[in-house]
Amino acid sequence: MKFKLGYEEVDLSFENAYCIGYSGRNIEKTKEHIAELKELGVPEPNSVPEIYPLDPLLFRQNNSISIIGDKSSGEAEIVIIFNGDKRYVTLGSDHTDRELETVSIHKSKQLCAKPIASTVWNFADVHEHWDELELRSFVFVDGDWELYQEDKVSSILPYKDLIDSLNKDGAHLKNAVVYCGTVPLVRGFKYPNAFKAELVDPSNNKSIRLEYEVKKL
Repeated sequence: MKFKLGYEEVDLSFENAYCIGYSGRNIEKTKEHIAELKELGVPEPNSVPEIYPLDPLLFRQNNSISIIGDKSSGEAEIVIIFNGDKRYVTLGSDHTDRELETVSIHKSKQLCAKPIASTVWNFADVHEHWDELELRSFVFVDGDWELYQEDKVSSILPYKDLIDSLNKDGAHLKNAVVYCGTVPLVRGFKYPNAFKAELVDPSNNKSIRLEYEVKKL
């Protein structure tokens, strides 16, 4: 898969893939979120955070994805790509089937394609101000775009804690893509016809964006 890195292009392949769920930094809020989801029928995770291995073929840069049913939605996530001894940062959407989520969170994630942006940053360029990076997403509903998520990466577990969780779970990080978790929703779940997101570095006003249409089969 090809990505833009400044004025260059890098070709990165994924042998392993993971989504990290329930990775909020505020443990009490995470517990509240788990309780809220339980009321909607979503089973409790086995651990916090929870590591979900996925098929690397799910990750794509297409401008649309196809889904089954009426209740699926994306979530803006900061993404780490491990390639040899190098690390890159980008933006992804953990698109998930919300109906299947009440049966199995893992299955609901595996069912949907995982959009990923076509631009990356070197991890070394952002790691010192990692917490200041901003995630934002919008959903297209009723003919208009509305804000869906907005928060700093500081609302997610620190980078070191994320890596420790992956290692503890036995994750294989060689040539791996990792969706590190998302930020809170502004007004609850929406099931849009399109989704767009951005990862912003306020230190230099650079951003990574993605946008895709949601098509029903």
